[in-house]
Amino acid sequence: MKLVVQRVKSASVTVDGETISEIGQGLLVLCGVGHDDTVHDARFLAKKTSNLRIFEDAEGKMNLSVQEVGGEILSVSQFTLYGDCNKGNRPSFIGAARPEQGEALFNAYVQALEKLGFVPNTGRFGADMKVGLLNDGPVTLMMESTGRIKD
Repeated sequence: MKLVVQRVKSASVTVDGETISEIGQGLLVLCGVGHDDTVHDARFLAKKTSNLRIFEDAEGKMNLSVQEVGGEILSVSQFTLYGDCNKGNRPSFIGAARPEQGEALFNAYVQALEKLGFVPNTGRFGADMKVGLLNDGPVTLMMESTGRIKD
């Protein structure tokens, strides 16, 4: 799995002109699923997301997690994170999981966050979404489950 994690002051997802999810301070997470990903990858990255220390403490150092600052998480499925632009000018999405697998593992990621105490704020899988955010910092990080020790 691949994640793009953005520290935000606020974020929202709109589908067909209707806001379906929004958060205040916290993390906007774009989540891509690949063919070889498993539920273990989803759980691993959910725990990593919740413990990522990218919020400032009283001394201005990035030392606090989203949990510690009482922040929220908005998760949005994004198969285009698996876009390969190495050949030609049109990205290939052959590395992205099929929609059924992608949706199941995206949901597993959201459920793992819920078990960690977060309200499940999400976009709508497969929909044409408009994502708005007020990036804080900006702080934007990429995380992958590739290369981790499988359990």
